[in-house]
Amino acid sequence: MNKRPIGIFDSGVGGLTVFKEIRKKFPFEDIIYFGDTARVPYGPKSENTVIEYSIQNARFLMQQGAKIIVIACNTSSAVALKKLQKTLNIPIVGVIQPGAIAANYASQNGKIGVIGTEGTIKSEAYKKAIKMLNKQTEIFSEACPLFVPLAEEGWINSTITKSVADFYLNPLLQNEIDTLVLGCTHYPILKNIIQQTVGKSVKLVDSAISVALELQNILPNPEVNVSGKNSFFVSDNEDKFRKIAQNILNKSLEQLTKVKLGESWYLS
Repeated sequence: MNKRPIGIFDSGVGGLTVFKEIRKKFPFEDIIYFGDTARVPYGPKSENTVIEYSIQNARFLMQQGAKIIVIACNTSSAVALKKLQKTLNIPIVGVIQPGAIAANYASQNGKIGVIGTEGTIKSEAYKKAIKMLNKQTEIFSEACPLFVPLAEEGWINSTITKSVADFYLNPLLQNEIDTLVLGCTHYPILKNIIQQTVGKSVKLVDSAISVALELQNILPNPEVNVSGKNSFFVSDNEDKFRKIAQNILNKSLEQLTKVKLGESWYLS
């Protein structure tokens, strides 16, 4: 079990923010990452479609020998986590519950903002998770669908991105939030512009860090002290993925493989 890799999947490059934090906590583990770049974004898609894609992605990682799977996608975590946990016989970890715990801990005035894709916000997954921890907390949510393509395009410091951030986030600030949950793993790529928009008094919650901490409660310490291997897979646009990944990880990818649509693992 210890020798098998940790599996991570996302709709694109956003999940690399989760990969980065897991790698910090688990330097000796092998990690396999799959980005479904052919079908990004997941946010506007129907619940059934996201569940279908998530099952396909998870099965691919299991075929690669994954001993645990992290759903590094808030939309998938919101609608597909329970289905995957019932369907598969290995531990499945989502990003929403760890993020909700971190947000509840961070907020001082009990007013928390949540931004995410249309699918995540519609599911009210964060609202439900945070309310389970503290019923008195006020939750203010906003779908920010343009953030994902802006992150995928690498428009990290664009004036267009700043204008979009102003449009999405200023209404949330009217509610006097002191904490903002980045409810999509793409959003930390735009963290600087988001923090600039909401101001230093608002704490940003990145669930990637919380997920890495949760894994420490699940996985035993490895029996070897050899640096773990990284393997990256995408379903399309490998050159674009490689370029953005290098900016996120601050290093070149060791191994990147394109998996063609229609291969056997895509059968649900």
